[in-house]
Amino acid sequence: MKVKYFIAILLCLFIAFISLGLYNGLRIQEYEVDAENIENHIKIALITDLHSCSYGEDESALIDLLDKESPDLVMLAGDIFDDVISNDNTVFFLENITKKYPCYYVTGNHEYWSGRSAFEEKMQILKNFGVIHLSAEMEILTINNETINICGVDDPDAAMIASRDRNYSTLSFEEQIEKVKKLSDNANYTILLSHRPEYLDRYVTEGFDLVLSGHAHGGQWRIPGLVNGVYAPNQGWFPKYAGGKYIVDNTTMIVSRGLAKESTRIPRFYNRPEVVLIDLY
Repeated sequence: MKVKYFIAILLCLFIAFISLGLYNGLRIQEYEVDAENIENHIKIALITDLHSCSYGEDESALIDLLDKESPDLVMLAGDIFDDVISNDNTVFFLENITKKYPCYYVTGNHEYWSGRSAFEEKMQILKNFGVIHLSAEMEILTINNETINICGVDDPDAAMIASRDRNYSTLSFEEQIEKVKKLSDNANYTILLSHRPEYLDRYVTEGFDLVLSGHAHGGQWRIPGLVNGVYAPNQGWFPKYAGGKYIVDNTTMIVSRGLAKESTRIPRFYNRPEVVLIDLY
């Protein structure tokens, strides 16, 4: 009898463990970044890897969360659209947030995987809503009496697609990094928006102050306190940069675990979708 009770308890614990792990409720992940030449706080919302997934009717859950936090600006670090799911949810999201917050965007790999016609449609949607697409470009922004550089580079797959389709024209990823570094050669605090976290060593070499990335989907499966991520694209098994805050020399990189849900074949496990809030001060 005792053995049966013991087995029943283990089974209940196992079911609870799996159920908690598969819970996909939207969460906020907050980070503080100490910037020596920033005196006034700047609150940045980092949105990555939405993949046009659904968050309530007309994206209400995601929009309400942002409105509650009221960031100074929103950074969209790639794969906001998907190459299979329709653009509808992303359109609802952009239509709402662009009325309230300055929005900066860089491409992810899935925007390019959509094909040229669909890619151009997605870029036109961004343009229609006034989202600033940084394609190897830099913007100087003054916010809360602080002046910062915001740099952005296209996903490395842009160059791969360009090599196959003559209608595309783009710089290589290395050329993009070099270009935005030259453009941001001033005394301002410099933020780099780049979809790919696995190039951290390159970002450190160029001396960017803050890098905002996604792409890794949090390693898809996690065991909190033990395994930060099991697998991430372009990093492989047990990725080094699955999600979190990473500091190397004078460069800080924040990697969001992203918002992808129904777009992924493998469910998230102890890896809830997240909106990242960064307090820059």
